[in-house]
Parts: sequence; C-alpha cells; structure tokens
Amino acid sequence: MGKGTPSKGKKNKAASHKTCRRCGRHSYHRQKRFCSFCGFGKTAKLRQPGWRNRFPAFNGNKGFAR
Repeated sequence: MGKGTPSKGKKNKAASHKTCRRCGRHSYHRQKRFCSFCGFGKTAKLRQPGWRNRFPAFNGNKGFAR
C-alpha cells in the first residue's frame, strides 16, 4: 500500500483520544499517553498556557477578556 489516498482511508478505524482520568475531557492521546488539555501523563502540574485566559470561550468575541 502506498502513502496516498488508499492509506488515508484506514485512519477512521481506531480512536486516537479517550477520556482523561484527571480532567474528564476526551483529550487523552492513546499512543502519546498524555492529555492535550490538562497535561496528565506528561506533567504533575495542570497545563495552563498563557493564551487560555486571554479570550472568552465560545462567545464570538475576538478581543481580550475585560
């Protein structure tokens, strides 16, 4: 099998993420073995990037939270 379209069709068979034990979100990567949301599996501290609190979530605003 090549590296083109036929091989890309096999990517829908298995899930890459599952529910995280620490944050409860569906962000724990099964192969990488760490959560992309909270950092569980990679760090003991909670993952909190600086840009996370900059914008309000899902309300349509593009500006800074005031």
